[in-house]
Amino acid sequence: MDYYQEYKSRLRTPQEAVRAVKNGDWIDYGAFHTFPPLLDKALAERRDELYGVKLRGNLIPFRIETAECDPSREHFFYTTWHCSAYERKLVERGLCNFTPMLYRNLNAYYRNYLTVNVAMLCAAPMDRHGYFNLSCTAGACGGIVEMADIIILEVNESMPRVCGGGGEIIHISDVDYVVEGEHGPLAEIPMQEPTPEDAAIAEHILPYITDGATLQLGIGALPDVLGARLADSDLKDLGMHTELCSNAYYELYKAGKLTNKRKTYHPGKGLFGLAAGTKELYEWLDMNPGLESCQLDVINDPSVIAKNDHLISVNACVSVDLFGQIASESSGLRQISGTGGQLDFVSGAVLSEGGKSFVVMNSTHRDKDGTVRSRIQPFFTEGDIITAPRSQAHFIVTEYGAINLAGRNTWERTEMLISIAHPDFRDSLCYEAERMGIWKRSSRR
Repeated sequence: MDYYQEYKSRLRTPQEAVRAVKNGDWIDYGAFHTFPPLLDKALAERRDELYGVKLRGNLIPFRIETAECDPSREHFFYTTWHCSAYERKLVERGLCNFTPMLYRNLNAYYRNYLTVNVAMLCAAPMDRHGYFNLSCTAGACGGIVEMADIIILEVNESMPRVCGGGGEIIHISDVDYVVEGEHGPLAEIPMQEPTPEDAAIAEHILPYITDGATLQLGIGALPDVLGARLADSDLKDLGMHTELCSNAYYELYKAGKLTNKRKTYHPGKGLFGLAAGTKELYEWLDMNPGLESCQLDVINDPSVIAKNDHLISVNACVSVDLFGQIASESSGLRQISGTGGQLDFVSGAVLSEGGKSFVVMNSTHRDKDGTVRSRIQPFFTEGDIITAPRSQAHFIVTEYGAINLAGRNTWERTEMLISIAHPDFRDSLCYEAERMGIWKRSSRR
């Protein structure tokens, strides 16, 4: 069959394609690399003739013209499932609203509750069989594509083609319009330089990781330094089952540590939902049969996560209170990121045979005015969002050590958490704990 003729019949300019959008429509941009800059710009050009158009995105690091062009938000109203650094600034400027969710529920929300009038997504070019590939962020797009009334694909020649277990491809017969145009290189997230605190935290986690362990690591300096330490270690046959495939996994692969041979779920395959990192990471992902993109309702399902024996989950947080509640997405009323998959993996790791969940943070942070504050707080106030409840708090790690709160009562938790707080704040935390009635006087000698 000549799919190229079908492709040509659907080819439009960005300006022609966005004529499909009507007043009051719901538009979805997908996540990260699937954001379509050419279509977004063309839609923004229609601002004065459209009203009440609602847009959803997810971890988008690029300038969103539809959000920026309409400060009144009467024409375009943008919301995000998970704040990138750029979207966080949009929230602070009043140009973006945040929608809470667990990543494992994202596709179910679309299938059961949400309207998608037009899906506008970037995709890798069509192959000879008529398939486009949603590349690094396919895992967050399954529900969008299934439920969209109209699908417009913006072809991005820079996107790698990922192998997958479903949802990573769209056939030309299911696409309404195709848009072409020039794109720069894919946005990269470089390896980050770790702080001494990051290095110390990694050292506290290393003793708990064994040969054949399957890893879930996030993104940032700590996963990078942990990946580097694992790459230099004597460990072997590590596996990958992760929401986000980051630079750390590529470093492990280069060192011969990431083989996936001893995984108990999909042995031989490294599974991921999303991917973000360096150009080298994207090249590693491209058509790699040893890596498999999965929908987030699969990869983040705690019952699926638990099928991996010795699953080690490592996630960062903003702060923890003395009850063991974990805040990972906001600082007071300020939205920083999102719930994402942290609770999914915290829950799944502890169901895994030999699995362990680690939530990590530096013991202190510095405010804009230079004031140093403890990340271990007596209790949460002023709108802090609880990402993981105290009943799901297990290993908590700072540069001062690793503790396990599982099965511990309130005074035991208090004692353990204060033991990994910065020394400058331990006395004040003891005072507050005693005032709150969760401190046993004999605890500290």
